[in-house]
This record gives sequence, C-alpha cells and structure tokens, in this order.
Amino acid sequence: MHRILVTGGAGFIGSNFIRHLLDRYEGYEVVNLDKLTYAGNPDNLRDIDERRHTFVRGDICDPAAVDAAMAGCDAVVNFAAESHVDRSFLDAGAFIQTDVHGVFVLLEAARRHGVERFLQVSTDEVYGPRFPDSPAREDDPFRPTNPYAASKAGGEMQCVAAFRAYGLPLVIARSGNNIGPRQHPEKAVPLFVTNALDDQPLPVYGEGLQVRDRLYVEDNCEALDLILHEGTPGEAYNVGADNERSNIEVVETILRLLGKPRSLIRFVADRTFHDARYSLDTAKVRALGWTPRHDFDAAMAKTVAWYRDNRWWWEKVKSGEYAAYYRQQYGERLAKSRGL
Repeated sequence: MHRILVTGGAGFIGSNFIRHLLDRYEGYEVVNLDKLTYAGNPDNLRDIDERRHTFVRGDICDPAAVDAAMAGCDAVVNFAAESHVDRSFLDAGAFIQTDVHGVFVLLEAARRHGVERFLQVSTDEVYGPRFPDSPAREDDPFRPTNPYAASKAGGEMQCVAAFRAYGLPLVIARSGNNIGPRQHPEKAVPLFVTNALDDQPLPVYGEGLQVRDRLYVEDNCEALDLILHEGTPGEAYNVGADNERSNIEVVETILRLLGKPRSLIRFVADRTFHDARYSLDTAKVRALGWTPRHDFDAAMAKTVAWYRDNRWWWEKVKSGEYAAYYRQQYGERLAKSRGL
C-alpha cells in the first residue's frame, strides 16, 4: 500500500489523518479528493509535504471525478461526509446524497480499480443512545435518531453489501466525538472555545447533561491507521477513548483553562431528540494493539491551546457562511436563554 485516496481530506479528521500518514510512512503518497464545502478548508493542509500530496477538487457523488482520483491508488479512506447533526435537521437531503449515494459511487469505483483496501469512516451515532451498563458492540443493531446518524448508517449498509456481494476488501471504523486542531467551529468544543476567547456567550443545549466521549483526533488517526492496515475485511471497529464527560463539564473545563467566567454560560433550548449518551465497547480495536494516548484533561488542554494560539485560522472560518448559520441556529435560542 503506497498510494492512498483520502476523500474529505481538507476537513477536520481527514486533514489530520493525511498529516499522520505522511509523517509516519515515508514512501506513501496521498491523493486528496475534497469538494471544499464550508467544512473543507485548504488552510488545514497549508504546511504539508506537497511532493507526496496531490489535491483534487471534486465531489464523491461524481463518478468521473472519483474514477480520475482513484486511478493508481492502492487504498481508499472515506472521510467525505456531511457531518453536523444540527445541520442535518435543516437539510437532510444533502446528508443522504453525500453519506449514502456518495459512498455507493466510491464503492463502485473501488471495485473497478481493484483497490487493496477500503476504509469507511463512520460514527458511534449509528447505534443511537447507549449507556455504560450496555455499551455498543460492533454487531449490535443500528438505531439512529437523527438524519445525520441515519445517513451514516445507510452508507455503512452500502459497504456491508459491497463486501458480501463482491468481496470488496473493506473495513469500517465507528469513532466517538473527536476533538483537536482544525475542527470547524460549528462543532461543540471549538464553538465553546472560540466564543469564550471572544467573551461571547456559550450556548449550551438543555442543561448540558448530554454525555460524549472526547477522543483526541491524533489518537483516532492512529486507530484508523491500524484498522486500515490490520483490520479484518468485512469487520467494523468501535474507536473510543473512555473520556466520557457531560457537555457542562466540558464547558466548565474550557472556561477554567482560559481563565474565563462561568457567567458566559447560557442554557438554550435543546435540539430535537438529543441523544443522552453514547458508550462504546472498544475491546476489538484494542485487541489490534491500539490504546489512546490522551486522557480527557490532556485532550482538552491541547485542543484549547491550539485554538488560543491559532486565531488566524478560526477567525476566517467564523465569518461569512458560518455567521449566517450561527444566527439561524442560535439567534432565537440565545434571545430566550438563561444563565447559571
């Protein structure tokens, strides 16, 4: 495996994964196919080794673009997706188009090109709410509760069908909530950090009691690397760091790290059917030899420090389209919010 097609490589996890591959494997080359939607950011890759990285602007739903990008590649890693739950309530069709049909297009191309490996990057949200007394295992049924989770489940079913029907050598990763450098500020942690840095209100859904695992993106990239190279074809692998904390605990950690007052916290109307918690059984990926290197405190400290030190990156992102989205999503909620 020497030439890898990474789709969605200008996004958060995709760009970190490309950096990981190029740093770890001297002989690897990466073709990066990205549509450059609002979440794709060329700045995410501004300082990488361009001698081994080829960027191609294109849509995974476009068979011609996918064919051209995949030519000569040994493996495919699919990060390309509409991925924000809040946006999926506003435009579910876009999620079905990219996360289901786009995966189908990639799988068909992978069959034609005879790739050695296909890694579908999915999410723990396909399981629906799960709790520590019954963590989700890879063979558990899907029970998605929002359009985003349903679209990712649909993409996975395309992958399972391709493996069973055609023997396509694919593996699936279901990761928890990633945090770290270069995450779009529509997501919770960078939203809270950047708002706090600007002394703006932090809009916390409900009472902030929803619990999520906070998986540092570099740890996830190491797990994805291992699954890509060592995972059993046809199998899925849960990836989580056991860093489960409530949203209000995360917010309070951010404020403490930045020395900002708790008065910035604003409780706002919750979103529809907000899953209370996701808990994963990660024994399978750990049996491959993976262990996360960052606990909750280390992951949060490194994440907060990156946004504190890289205003140039997020200040550009938070203008334009993001500003309009933020007003639509939080304007009325904040007007009716309450503090501590």
